[in-house]
Amino acid sequence: MQISAAMVKELRERTGAGMMECKKALTEAGGDMEAAADQMRISGLAKADKKAGNTAAEGVVSIKVSDDGKRFAIVEINSQTDFAAKAEDFVGFVSAVTDSVLNDSPADVDSIVINGEPVEEVRKSLVAKIGENIQVRRFATGETSGALGEYSHGGRIGVVVELEGGDVSLAKDIAMHVAASKPVCIAEEDVPAELLEKEKEILMAEAADSGKPADIIEKMVQGRIRKYLAEVTLVGQPFVKDPDQTVAQLLKAAGASVKAFHRLEVGEGIEKKEENFADEVMAQVRGAE
Repeated sequence: MQISAAMVKELRERTGAGMMECKKALTEAGGDMEAAADQMRISGLAKADKKAGNTAAEGVVSIKVSDDGKRFAIVEINSQTDFAAKAEDFVGFVSAVTDSVLNDSPADVDSIVINGEPVEEVRKSLVAKIGENIQVRRFATGETSGALGEYSHGGRIGVVVELEGGDVSLAKDIAMHVAASKPVCIAEEDVPAELLEKEKEILMAEAADSGKPADIIEKMVQGRIRKYLAEVTLVGQPFVKDPDQTVAQLLKAAGASVKAFHRLEVGEGIEKKEENFADEVMAQVRGAE
């Protein structure tokens, strides 16, 4: 049976696959549109499973806030390359996932639903279409009675800050600060005990090499611990837009406090595999043959 251009166009619109791939599927199916579409879906899901082992450390952090400014969603979605992260289909997927998180407040990534379909099925279809591993890695969502501020740095770092008191403008300034200064937590009492103990052990070991008496070493370590706490806590850090005052001083002057902050950075904590670009291109070419 002769495969017409109209048939190829219809299958391409239904599957989102390339023209030559659609023509090949139709030829193998003897012109049966449904059989060709089914086979391409099976083949696409198989490709998606094969891509699952590839490192996805690029991508985007997406933020959306409800119209009333009280609810938010911040999501990290990863791709293998920055090029794929800019593709129209990827951008649409990111928007749909973020909308779902904002509107439905799912319990976890697996619970996200897009237009009635589990996110995993939508993700696999996207992987088959784009040809790269795509992962919905993590998200945060919530609702507040205070002021919400958001800040995005090139789509790679996203921050949402929840304030008690203050206003949206202040919350956005604090969000910008969090993006730049990367605090571990809000205040000293929030620093994880294991993190503080680990830092103290390191400082004790360093101070011991000084040869000073034990009481002097203890005072040295306590001083360095105070400095460390100021560096890792939001309220202890110098405010990025005015380093002459701390964030705590800024908040106090505005009669505000930080209830919570959420900071996501693309690929944070993911071990990236260094690859030769030319070899990567050749590998993709061979895979398409």
